[in-house]
Amino acid sequence: MKPKYLVVFVKELRETLRDKRSLALIALFTLMYPVMLAYLLNQWIDRATRPEREGIALTVIGAGQAPTLVAQLKQKNITVTEAGPMEEDAIATLLRGHKVAAVLRVPENYGENYAAMRPARIELWFDSASDRDGRRDVEEVLQAYGNNIASARLLAHGVSPATLAPVQVQRYDTGSTAARSATLISGILGALFLPAFMCGMSAAVDSTAGERERRSLEVLMAQPARTWELVVGKWLAAVVLAIVGVTLNLVLAHIVLTLLPLEEIGLSWRVGWGKLFLVWLASLPLSLFAAGVQIAVAMNAKSFKEAQSVLSFLILIPLVPGIVVSTMSLKTATWMYMVPMLSNQTLLTETTRGIELGVLPFLLTFLCSLLGAGLAVAFASWRMKSERYVLGV
Repeated sequence: MKPKYLVVFVKELRETLRDKRSLALIALFTLMYPVMLAYLLNQWIDRATRPEREGIALTVIGAGQAPTLVAQLKQKNITVTEAGPMEEDAIATLLRGHKVAAVLRVPENYGENYAAMRPARIELWFDSASDRDGRRDVEEVLQAYGNNIASARLLAHGVSPATLAPVQVQRYDTGSTAARSATLISGILGALFLPAFMCGMSAAVDSTAGERERRSLEVLMAQPARTWELVVGKWLAAVVLAIVGVTLNLVLAHIVLTLLPLEEIGLSWRVGWGKLFLVWLASLPLSLFAAGVQIAVAMNAKSFKEAQSVLSFLILIPLVPGIVVSTMSLKTATWMYMVPMLSNQTLLTETTRGIELGVLPFLLTFLCSLLGAGLAVAFASWRMKSERYVLGV
């Protein structure tokens, strides 16, 4: 004979799977974030590599005034298009067309000032709202060109160019690519665990506040089963959906981050399937915790709509610790592994850095959510013993 909580579990899960709208929402919540992540990172990579692939388009007004400069620009994979005199409105219109990265205007007195060794002004026009990112490359060429001229003039006067650089700074970056990647994308990793709170919510609300509103809970309570068996059965149905959502989210995000050429933007994703499995295993109690809290909260709601409203707000609460830690730029500490949701985010972030964490962070992450889940289920079982709850009074 099957345990009674398994009978309740199968009944609740079957009813949830029959609801196509709930399944559609679960699929949406599970697939939406990995797809968005793939799209945003792909756009970032495309924008970063576009100047290298397509070159930089630059319009030069008055190119005849600075032939040496134009020649140096062409040597740096910059496509130079010479143009006649243009008014400011015409330059702005050209830039808004997003066909060129910038416009370089050489004034008519450029040659005269250059020959007289006076500062020769050059105007660089650009549109900061444009997605054609090549302005900085043009500025680097202009800076190098100006430095070369300054060095040549100093040598002509018998002065070494080294006089202008009495101190030389040599930079050594000891940060690994994995560490930089974790710092930059740690903000997007936390959302991978949100399905734990979103995918099981519909089943949790429908099996508690929904059944009480439909008066089917009274029939269920009349069966020869203890209250904890009823609660555990309903809880497990929500847990299964939450675990499926988190699993798919982690797997799809891992596939996306593995396939994308993140090295093009100075990032990397070196989390293997083995480490990802350990993170997933430590995150299983988060689904237990989320479903337990949702069951307990929905039981105290007076109606189905109230339960939905309260739980929709409740989803945002687990994100608060992660946002606070990120905003305050706090260093990773042991206490972070004792806060549900924050512990999972921290664990995945530190794993992304390539740090050997040891057993303690995984154990604390596992136990903190498991303890919360046990307390929530115990409270829900106690709450269901009340006749006032069952009758909705």
